[in-house]
Amino acid sequence: MGRGDGTGRMVSPADADDAGTGILHVDMDAFYASVEVLDDPSLRGKPIIIGAPDGRSVVSSASYEARRFGVRSAMPVGQALRLCPTAIVVPPHFDRYLALSAQVMRIFHDVTPLVEPLSIDEAFLDVRGAGRLWGRPGQIARMLRERVVEETGLTCSVGVAATKHVAKMASTISKPDGMLIVPASGTAAFLAPRSVRALWGIGPKSAEALEGRGIHTIGDVLQTPRPVLDRALGPAMGDRIWQLARGLDARRVDTERVEKSIGHEETFHEDIGDLGVLRTEFRRLADRVGARLRTHGWEARTVAIKVRFADFSTITRSQTLPEPTAVGQRIGEAALELFGAVDRRMPVRLVGVRAEKLLPSGGAALTLWDDDAEWRRIEGALDDAAARFGRGAVTRATLLGGPRGGGTLPSHPKPHSLD
Repeated sequence: MGRGDGTGRMVSPADADDAGTGILHVDMDAFYASVEVLDDPSLRGKPIIIGAPDGRSVVSSASYEARRFGVRSAMPVGQALRLCPTAIVVPPHFDRYLALSAQVMRIFHDVTPLVEPLSIDEAFLDVRGAGRLWGRPGQIARMLRERVVEETGLTCSVGVAATKHVAKMASTISKPDGMLIVPASGTAAFLAPRSVRALWGIGPKSAEALEGRGIHTIGDVLQTPRPVLDRALGPAMGDRIWQLARGLDARRVDTERVEKSIGHEETFHEDIGDLGVLRTEFRRLADRVGARLRTHGWEARTVAIKVRFADFSTITRSQTLPEPTAVGQRIGEAALELFGAVDRRMPVRLVGVRAEKLLPSGGAALTLWDDDAEWRRIEGALDDAAARFGRGAVTRATLLGGPRGGGTLPSHPKPHSLD
């Protein structure tokens, strides 16, 4: 869910210049909330929060009516209701969202094979080769918006530009239910007045580092010497920002996105302070991550953990492994080492384990010996047992009988990941 609430919306007129464009970013409008309104028209025009009704849930999405009160995704539902007391909390229906997402993606593929899904409700399209069939990029964008409404009953916003970065910015500014075209010749004028926070990859800390040096807009970035950007953000990010501010973005629409990470999280019904229970949970999640890595033929170079405390403050920690692995035992050891260095100042409400920087299995260089050989054999046997009898039929003795504090709340599904 984007941070926009529809204020400051900009759209293009019917005769807008689309010269030099060809990249579309299509983003469904408040997708989860819009699906719920589609299925229950009595919700139309009302502030809606998508999430579990208990106060410990987090917001998955919200209607624009709720966003105008400051409601945002990942915010605790209790906090969201304090900001917008009249909001209606609707439990998520993920199967329904996935079905409509698949329908929308089929519409995109009808227009061009060059479709790059970013999540369940947004995608990039390269339509530069579709002109003979469908017309100019602006015409294609209008046709897509019409088809989505006609065939699904949902609205979307579209940014049309020469690059992915500018197209994504344009779709955000045109929300909800709008279209904004930025011709190649108008890219610099479009970018200059925008906040540096609109640049792709700029998070809160990076934005603060720039703003602390008086760099507030993309136009300010253009006036800033490269060494200043490098000192503020580091050479790699400094180079990226320098290029994006000038409208330079060589990335193509990628139709074969590789999974970047595999992870599992657990949210407890009650906050957990027992170190033994938490360590057991990390082991269990690491085994699940390892099993999924092996199923999909990946090994991980990096292991990361996530810990959310009772006050909803959240930390993440990661470490790079000496050798890539898909062994749950090794992933668990890394996770527990990271957790052991965490300042556990209060009970914990959520833990997570994630494998990152994935490589195809067997792609690493051969080593003189394999420290994980025995665990690899054991976990391979567990995989065989799971295939025959179901996951969980055989498990670690340490995972049996210990209270885990409840089940998992559903996470935000993203078709382009393995989560």
